[in-house]
Amino acid sequence: MIPACLSDDWILCPEREDISAEFTRLLTAAQEGGATIAECLMIARQLKRGDDRSWHREWKKLAQANRQRAEAAFAEGHMASAQRNWLRAMNYYGAAAMPLDPADERRWVAVLAMQECARRYLAARGPAGEVVTIPWLDGHALQGYFVPAPTGSGRAPTVICIGEPGHRKEEFLFKLVPHARERGFSMLALDLLGDQRDDYLDALLRRRDLESAIPGVMDYLETRGDIDFARVGIIADGWGSSFVARAVLQEPRLAAAVCDGGLWDLHERAFFASRFAMSDVSIVPVPHAPLMASSADCPVLITLGEDGWLKADRARQIVENSRLASSDVMLKVFSAAETGAAQAHADNPSLANEYIFDWLESRLGTAARRI
Repeated sequence: MIPACLSDDWILCPEREDISAEFTRLLTAAQEGGATIAECLMIARQLKRGDDRSWHREWKKLAQANRQRAEAAFAEGHMASAQRNWLRAMNYYGAAAMPLDPADERRWVAVLAMQECARRYLAARGPAGEVVTIPWLDGHALQGYFVPAPTGSGRAPTVICIGEPGHRKEEFLFKLVPHARERGFSMLALDLLGDQRDDYLDALLRRRDLESAIPGVMDYLETRGDIDFARVGIIADGWGSSFVARAVLQEPRLAAAVCDGGLWDLHERAFFASRFAMSDVSIVPVPHAPLMASSADCPVLITLGEDGWLKADRARQIVENSRLASSDVMLKVFSAAETGAAQAHADNPSLANEYIFDWLESRLGTAARRI
């Protein structure tokens, strides 16, 4: 029985957009192994409306139950079940942390538990994954999970996956790793927070050079003997990915990129120009020139849902009005009829990720044939 507070649109709490969005994310995570629908609906029945402590308590309890199953399965040599349960526990710990204030100690405890489940999952894989540290800013390094291709030998094409400034990388382990593994890719899952607490986000958002992280990541990958460096692509997961689009302009070593293509930067330029009646948009303060207004050798895929924040017609207009003659930029709009139409494809991320990884497979495969 679906709880009465859960509508046909998976809106758990109409008065709390953040809680409803997180519950939708958890339900769709079941498609990739990051949750089970039965467990999600069970928690929905147990939640007390308007009580964030109830949300934290119930998801943490569920995370602990999955973590205990994982450890028991591992002790008995059942590696597949151990990995599945660690992934679910990891995701549920992330859900438990979500509504808490960044400075709340309970949030940090949940994040640490989530990261420990991720490390246990990586160690139990075959071939095993690893935690990597990549220098970036003075006193602050990037942290990533490197998941090798299933063959475990030779040089493999590799996909870098990175989210918005406050997004944590653990979600990629169930959301994107299966798509990479099925196509023979290695994957490097990253976040900008590194080993910092969530309140470090404020410092990140004040920076105007987030794109400077990507060249350092490429430098690191170039040192690995298991990477086919001619076939490295990048996925910027989420809408706040214009910093990755700017990085593409500075990083000629990338073979393919999935990001917003600078759409948000361009949208901001147009907004400010119209708001202040500026005839010369070149004076609008935007960090760097957007990708589509410049020449870039790296092919780029932009995906968005027609029901997202930036409407599809506006996105198409921006793309058409940009100087695309020297750029290989493709726009894919997911309609409501096919699903994947919500912001960041939140209603069906699996469908969008299949399309994205098929595109990457085609592009990175082309790069291999040129060698």
